Amino acid sequence: MAQRSKEGHYLMLFVIGLAGWLIPGGGHLILKMNRHAVVIFITIAVTFVIGLYIGSVGVINPVGAKPWYVAQIMNTPAVAALGQMTKTEEYAVYGRPNEIGQIYTSIAGLLNLLCIVNAVYLAHLRGTESAAP
Repeated sequence: MAQRSKEGHYLMLFVIGLAGWLIPGGGHLILKMNRHAVVIFITIAVTFVIGLYIGSVGVINPVGAKPWYVAQIMNTPAVAALGQMTKTEEYAVYGRPNEIGQIYTSIAGLLNLLCIVNAVYLAHLRGTESAAP
């Protein structure tokens, strides 16, 4: 019976991490930390949108800028859809706006990764506290 609760605990951690990746702040929302979730969502969304505004959608480039794309994909899976759209040279961006846009969108993704880790850690702490005698 203890094994089943441990599996349920790991499943809950996975669900919280996945929710945090699908929607920035989603993991904290599941943990009923609504204010944290709203602040996380607004911060990450605004940072990402500013990066897109500065450099256009062409800064998401899964072919020519793979290291940046790895960080950008941490925002949400919707970035993959944007990446498929920009595989062609139709949305090419060059120069300083490209660099600054990539930095902003990548920082937003890495910040979301940090928030996902935080939500999973908080869920783990709550799970171990409730399991303790």
